[in-house]
Amino acid sequence: MDLILTAGNIFKIHQHKLALKWVAGQAGEARAVQVQDVETAKDSPWGAWVGHLNLIHPNRIQILGTAEIQYLENLGKNSHEDAIQQLFTNSPALVVIVDHCKIGKEFINCAEKTATPLLSSPLPSHKIISHLQYYISSQLADKITLHGVFMEILGIGVLITGESGIGKSELALELISRGHRLVADDAPEFSRLTPDILSGYCPTPLREFLEVRGLGILNIREMFGDSAIKPSKNLRLIIHLERMDDQALRSIDRLNGSKQILPLLEVEIPQVTLPVAPGHNLAVLAEGAARNHVLYQRGYDAVQAFIERQRLLMTEGEQ
Repeated sequence: MDLILTAGNIFKIHQHKLALKWVAGQAGEARAVQVQDVETAKDSPWGAWVGHLNLIHPNRIQILGTAEIQYLENLGKNSHEDAIQQLFTNSPALVVIVDHCKIGKEFINCAEKTATPLLSSPLPSHKIISHLQYYISSQLADKITLHGVFMEILGIGVLITGESGIGKSELALELISRGHRLVADDAPEFSRLTPDILSGYCPTPLREFLEVRGLGILNIREMFGDSAIKPSKNLRLIIHLERMDDQALRSIDRLNGSKQILPLLEVEIPQVTLPVAPGHNLAVLAEGAARNHVLYQRGYDAVQAFIERQRLLMTEGEQ
């Protein structure tokens, strides 16, 4: 992955939200936060992308709050100067002094000398760190684009997939009319935020729009209002639409249905296959699949409950 995050870009994007001010070292605005390819980043001697002052395992973005400034001030004069010089000679992408802390001339001089971006913010350090950590993690996360319609159904993220022309968009439109929400049509993008969470969102050019065969491009926000759109959602379930003949329908497991686990970016996502056949109400089936998944996540398994009930009835009949 190429270097994409620079000090200058981070400042421009978060300047107002984090109340950032550029103090010194503006010549280093092209300095990259990402020092190398993400795949080999684990072998880097650097610490985290962003964190409190760390001279042993230096972070790419060093945050100095009240505690860190007091620590430096309590050092002897020589140690104080050495620590600040080490901070800047480690070539961090950014140094941000927060908590309304006074910025000494030695910081400004070292920043200018090493062309290291030096910023300030009145906000507390934990707010700066948590915000930048989330932003950088989302930018550097593994990503994948899938073909389908991504929706929020009954509060969970559901990706509707299937071959072209099978009726994904028509199903999505009916679900929207029933009160569910559209995240993305056609090409939703997913990124792995944590080892077990995929977050899905819509590419900017496609936001709010849904293509339905026979109707063309529809603006869902204009048709149904703001509540019909969801900017992003964690992917919890895949509903796959598949055309089936009578023989294929008869082969479906009557107890468990058609379920499997689909690995995406090393995250296991449950998938339910719904048959597309005359007389099938796909919207009702999709809602049923979502409701059943929610119950399963809460610890209730309908199949096991059914089997246990039959077992108890058989046991009682034998007595």
